[in-house]
Amino acid sequence: MKKWCIFFLLLPFAANCISQEKADDVASQLVNRSTLGGIGNAYITDTYLSPLEYNGTSFSLLNENLKATRYFDGALLLQQQFEIQIAQTKNPAKSASAYYGNVVYDLNGYYPIIETPNFRLLGGGGWDLSVGGIYNERNTNNSGSIKVSTNLNVNVMAFYNWKKFTFRWQLGSPFLGMFFSPEYGHSYYEIFSLGNSKGVINLASFHNQLALRNYFTVDYPLKKITVRLGYLGDYYKTDVNSLITKINSHQLMVGLVFESMNLGGRNVSRASSVYY
Repeated sequence: MKKWCIFFLLLPFAANCISQEKADDVASQLVNRSTLGGIGNAYITDTYLSPLEYNGTSFSLLNENLKATRYFDGALLLQQQFEIQIAQTKNPAKSASAYYGNVVYDLNGYYPIIETPNFRLLGGGGWDLSVGGIYNERNTNNSGSIKVSTNLNVNVMAFYNWKKFTFRWQLGSPFLGMFFSPEYGHSYYEIFSLGNSKGVINLASFHNQLALRNYFTVDYPLKKITVRLGYLGDYYKTDVNSLITKINSHQLMVGLVFESMNLGGRNVSRASSVYY
């Protein structure tokens, strides 16, 4: 009887030690961090400003962190992406310019579906917040258009290792959210100065918002650094309040990757990568 009492008294302590060991295993996972710059083409249509499609050059800066979590015995990965994108575009006649700027934050979780020595397929979802706008230098009354949205997303990501190369493909799309859009002929002066904001906040789903984010990268180690090359394609369309917005971009990405961790300033030899 005394043995059983001692067992049950020590059980919480043992469970805590096991959970702490698992937490330490997760904490010792390397965090995959990358910063990439991109350049490419942007195609913008906003019927609030103009019925014409403007196209030109876009630039972006993308920072990404991928790490393990303590959930599902460390199998759930957490990805954070922060992107700044700007673009200068012109109408078909090259007689007017429109400028686009946007800041996007993505937070996604991924759980493994298929795992082999060289191939992994993960599925998941998350949340994003996007804040930006378009400025058309030709317009006088309505020269700008605000673009703000937040969404819940569904995502899939795959890794493939071949020799020293690591290929990654990621695809994501929103399925439920909200976005800002004035009505046709509804000026921003009415919205912000007169308080006539009826209909500017819209529930978003596939009936009025379609978006797709396609991200492909390849990593190659060069001595103590890893180079990442990639393609980032964004498609975004909204159709609400008799207004249509289309923002598409295709960019070539290049940057560096670092893997690091912080356990009291000590390096841990048993640390493993969640990416490679």
